[in-house]
Amino acid sequence: MRATAGCCPRVVKSQVPVSGCDGILRGLTGWGDLKGWGMTGAESERPIRLFSTCPMSSAVDPDSYLQRVVEVARWSDQAGCEGILIYTDNSLLDPWLLAHVILQNTERICPLVAVQPVYMHPFAVAKLVTTYAHLHGRRLILNLVAGGFVRDLLALDDDLSHDRRYDRLVEYTTIVQDLLLGNGPVTFSGEFYRVRNLKLTPSLPPSLFPGFTVSGSSVAGMKAARALGATAVQYPKPAGEYEGGHAGGAADIGVRLGIIARDDAAQAWKVAWDLFPADRKGQLTHQLAMRTSDSVWHRQLSQLGRESSAQESPYWLHPFENYRTFCPYLVGSYEEVADEVGHYIGKGFRTFILDIPASREELEHTGIVFERATRRVAR
Repeated sequence: MRATAGCCPRVVKSQVPVSGCDGILRGLTGWGDLKGWGMTGAESERPIRLFSTCPMSSAVDPDSYLQRVVEVARWSDQAGCEGILIYTDNSLLDPWLLAHVILQNTERICPLVAVQPVYMHPFAVAKLVTTYAHLHGRRLILNLVAGGFVRDLLALDDDLSHDRRYDRLVEYTTIVQDLLLGNGPVTFSGEFYRVRNLKLTPSLPPSLFPGFTVSGSSVAGMKAARALGATAVQYPKPAGEYEGGHAGGAADIGVRLGIIARDDAAQAWKVAWDLFPADRKGQLTHQLAMRTSDSVWHRQLSQLGRESSAQESPYWLHPFENYRTFCPYLVGSYEEVADEVGHYIGKGFRTFILDIPASREELEHTGIVFERATRRVAR
């Protein structure tokens, strides 16, 4: 199916080691040695990677949205996060333009840009990556999105089934990767895409080759992550429900979650309920989203919400069920939440994509959690 100049390997991994940071999460992002923590071999050598998330344009007043994006990006950069996730769907502002804003207003953080094949040709993605590299001398990470709301996809005349969209995503990203590797003109003949003697100019500096993430909650998503050498990101179950290690066998596994922690659990829960009060309209919107999405992770989290009781453990799905966020939360004392995070680390999860931070202080509380979690793993 594939013929590319230079005989490029199918599995493409980041050519750039994650650098350490001097923020409040210093010593976590870019950590590369867990051998003293009961882990051996390849498991002990993969760093813990922390990301935050950019505010969504649909949830912030237009007059203050640009300022809010800059604030959150700067908090995340100063905190030492490796990157910041930028969502995409039919209702949101363009993630590439937001990435440009973030690069202009931060020093180190990597925009984690959502890439949806139905929005642009793979050549356009590669051209944007190399353009930002030449303009800013900064690296991007690409979050590969296979699906979305069914009505949004049908509006774009995209009627592929869930698993077939992942087949398309692999072809799409293979072309992007081959162009960015720059080993010569790219020729590719697949089921969904064909290019002949296509070359990317200007070429991408090898040190700025992007990272890749993809949803790994389904079998098709995990298969795509393995094929592309991407980090498979899941919407996790409570950590205690994972038997043995994580499922899937991808090179790297990550989770999406939010964290609210304080010295005292009661104080943390008060903050949590203040931030995410019950919202009947949000509950109805969530139910509608369930009917109009074929997302595996959406169904999995909804099922977990029906089976769990709030405040019996740090694992909390109330914000998700009220359509206030798209991931579970961990809520409780520093020790309780650190214990849960430590279990995820112990199961082999290394990438943590945090929810949109409510404030700079919330990132500081999160830093305390990860510091204590790593101590627990060490013991």
